[in-house]
Amino acid sequence: MKKDIHPKTYPEAEVYCNGELVMKVRSTKPRLNVDVWSGTHPFYTGEQRIIDTAGQVDRFMRRLQSAQTKQETAARRREERSKPDPKKPSLYQELYGEEGEGQPEGQTADQTEIQDEQLAEEQ
Repeated sequence: MKKDIHPKTYPEAEVYCNGELVMKVRSTKPRLNVDVWSGTHPFYTGEQRIIDTAGQVDRFMRRLQSAQTKQETAARRREERSKPDPKKPSLYQELYGEEGEGQPEGQTADQTEIQDEQLAEEQ
């Protein structure tokens, strides 16, 4: 068996909580500092801590309301983006006005445009 492979043990190690000696245990360290032990834990002492539930509820309601307003503004923006933009008038409409104005009777705007293009090619 190997010698000196086990750590040194302290059969009377002291356990301190908030600077106060609370118990002695067996440990590999001579002194242990703990934050909570059975003598101060609310579960073992039966003490009830008052929780500020009203503040938590108010905080939750504020977060919920802000989330709802963000969703509403996002929905409004989506609606605005989905609306078609007013159609920009074509060059023909800018030059000759609305369809039907300035063209021979019986012809549509498309026919007049085709004729104008043909005339431009001939010249």
